[in-house]
Amino acid sequence: MVEVGEWLTVPDVAERLGVPVTRVHQLLREGGLVGVRTGGVLRVPAGFLADGAVVKGLSGVLTLLRDGGYGDDEAIRWLHTADDSLPGTPVEALRANRGREVKRRAQALGF
Repeated sequence: MVEVGEWLTVPDVAERLGVPVTRVHQLLREGGLVGVRTGGVLRVPAGFLADGAVVKGLSGVLTLLRDGGYGDDEAIRWLHTADDSLPGTPVEALRANRGREVKRRAQALGF
């Protein structure tokens, strides 16, 4: 796995978003968020959250990646892998409100 930085448990995500834990589970189920289970605990990269919300454009990019055959860990890896053409990582670009560029790259992966 690439360097993700901080990981959050589901209760931590709920606290940062100001929503019940059940809402976080719903976001994970519906594809608005993605996480991986390590040591029996589901964790979400902290970079997927900003200012008390899920980073704008993340759910759309996750949908494109899933449509392209990416699994959850592969999507997390792709979002945290540096891309010189962005520059930085796709998740950094999303956080900087450059979602259109990230979505274009994610769409291209499906072809």
